[in-house]
Amino acid sequence: MENKKNFNLNLGILLPIRYPTRFASASGIFSRTLLLLSPCRRFGTHPVVNCGNISEVNDALHMFNQISRKRPSPGAKEFNKLLSSLVKLKEYSVAISLFKEMRCLGIPINACTLNIAINGYCSSCWTDCGFSILGWFIKLGRVPREHTFSPLVRGLFIEDRITEAQVLCKKIVREKLCEMNVVIYGTVVNGLCKTGNTAAALELIKEMEKSGVPANIHIFSIVIHSFCSDGIVDEAFKIFYEMPMKGVVPDIFTYSSLIFGLCKLHRWDEVKTMLKEMIGRKLYPNVVTFNTLIDVICKKGLLDLVDDVLHVMREKGVDPNVVSYNALMDGYCLQGRMDDAEKVFDSMACRNISPDAKSYNILIHGFCMMKNMKEAKRVYNEMLHNNLKPSIATYNVLLKGLFHTCNFSDAMQLFDDLKVAGVKPYFYTYCNMLDGLCRHGNVEEALEFLHALEHNGVSLHSNYYNIVMNGWCKWKNLDMAWAMFDNLH
Repeated sequence: MENKKNFNLNLGILLPIRYPTRFASASGIFSRTLLLLSPCRRFGTHPVVNCGNISEVNDALHMFNQISRKRPSPGAKEFNKLLSSLVKLKEYSVAISLFKEMRCLGIPINACTLNIAINGYCSSCWTDCGFSILGWFIKLGRVPREHTFSPLVRGLFIEDRITEAQVLCKKIVREKLCEMNVVIYGTVVNGLCKTGNTAAALELIKEMEKSGVPANIHIFSIVIHSFCSDGIVDEAFKIFYEMPMKGVVPDIFTYSSLIFGLCKLHRWDEVKTMLKEMIGRKLYPNVVTFNTLIDVICKKGLLDLVDDVLHVMREKGVDPNVVSYNALMDGYCLQGRMDDAEKVFDSMACRNISPDAKSYNILIHGFCMMKNMKEAKRVYNEMLHNNLKPSIATYNVLLKGLFHTCNFSDAMQLFDDLKVAGVKPYFYTYCNMLDGLCRHGNVEEALEFLHALEHNGVSLHSNYYNIVMNGWCKWKNLDMAWAMFDNLH
C-alpha cells in the first residue's frame, strides 16, 4: 500500500498532458478522457472466445461485435486477446477505438487492458494520451510496472522528445515507480541509438551494469549496429571484443551489423574474415546478412556486384526476400535509374514476393528526387489501390517533392489527407511544411501554419521558428524576423 500511495502522489507531475484533437473529437462515443472512467457493469461467468484466427481488421471488428453482445459477456482476458491481435497487426487506431467502446459498454478492464491501450497510443505517436491512462491504475488498485512504462518511454523517443524520455527514466529510477529491468533499459538504449545518441546509450549500459542489471545480446547488438551505421566501426569492435568477457555470445544480428559497418568503409578483407568467423561459430549467413551486403553495395553505387551476391545467396539456399529487392531498387533510385528500379519492382511478382509499403516508398522517393511528381503520385495512388497504408515517411517525401516543384495547393491538400487518414504529422512533417512555404516566398502562410500548430497544442521546436525567421530574412523582411526573435524570449 505504501508504494501505491507514493505513486499516487508523484503521478501528476510525470509529464504535461496535451490531448490531441483527433482523439478528442473523432470518437462518437467520448469527447473527454474523463468520461472513459464510467463505472463498469457486473457480468456473470465468462465464456471463452477464440481470437487466434484474426488476420485482418474486419475479422477483429466482426469478433468484437459478436462477443460484446454475448450475455454473460466474456471477461477482460478475452477482450485483451482481441486488442492484442490488433496491436500485432499494427492496427493501433482500431485497437484504441475498441478500447473506448469497451468502456462505453461497461465491459470490465484490467491492468493488461490498460497496457495494451497505452502501447496503442504510444505506437500511434499519441504518447500524451498514453500518460493520461496512468491514473486508471490507481482506480484499479494496481501499480504500473515496466510493461506500462516501456511503451511510454518508446513513444517519447518516437516523437523525438528525447529530453522528456530521459527525464522520465530518471524519475522512474529516483522514485522507484517500477523496476528498471532489461526491458526498460533496452527501450531507452534503442531510443537513444535511433536518435543519434549512441555515446549516451553506451554510458547508460555502464550505469545499467553498475546497478546490477547485466546487458544482454539484444542491447549490445543495438549499440554495435548504431556505431556501424554512423561509420564508427572501431568503437563497435571494442564492444564486440568485450562481450565474451561479460558472458554474452554474439549472434547473427551482431555479425551482420559489423559486416554492414565494414562494407560501408570498403574494408572488404575484414568482411571476408568476419564471414569466416561466423561460419566457424556455426552462425551461417542468413537473409539478413546477405541483405546487409546488398544494401551497402547498392548505396555505394556498386550495383554490378549485386548479381554476384544474389548468386551466392541462391547457392547457399537462401532466397532473396522483399528487403533484398527493396535494397536493389533503392540503389537504382539513388542513381536516377528509375526504369531499372521499376523492373526490379515488377520482377517481385514473378517470384511470388509481394511489394510492401517500403517498396512503394522507395519508388515514390526516387520519382520525387527526379522531380517527376506525376509518376510519384501514380505510385502513391497504386499503393492506396493495393490497400497498403502510406506511412508518415511516404507523406513527408511527397510533401517535400510537391513543394520543390511548386505544387503548393497539392501539398496543402496532401497534408489534410494524411490527417484524415489518421496519420500523425511529426517534427519532420512540420519542418517540410514550413520550409516548403518559406522557400518560395509564402512566409505569411508559414506563420499562419505555425500559429495553427500553437493553437492545436503541438509541442513546438525551436527549428520551426528558425525556419520561419530564415524565411523572413531570405525575402528581406528583417522587421518580422526580429519581431519573431524577440517573442521567443
